[in-house]
Amino acid sequence: MEIVSTAVLVIGCAIALYVLVKILTAPIKWIFKFLLNAVTGFLLLFVANLIRGFFNFAVTVNLITCFIAGVFGIPGVIFLFVVTYLFL
Repeated sequence: MEIVSTAVLVIGCAIALYVLVKILTAPIKWIFKFLLNAVTGFLLLFVANLIRGFFNFAVTVNLITCFIAGVFGIPGVIFLFVVTYLFL
């Protein structure tokens, strides 16, 4: 009977460890995706400000625009271009 209880304990610990690893890796994926979107958005905003002389408009790089570019990535940067073009 002692072998059965030890086996159940080992299996229970293995399942708990598996669940713990799954819970901890999900936020890491989200953080990595957010950082990748933020870098991509910032680079697109930077390039847009470099070529603004040709098109006579600029998207300012501030906390709000970086947040939009970081959360939404390339679609967020396109949104900022459209809003800047339409309203400013």
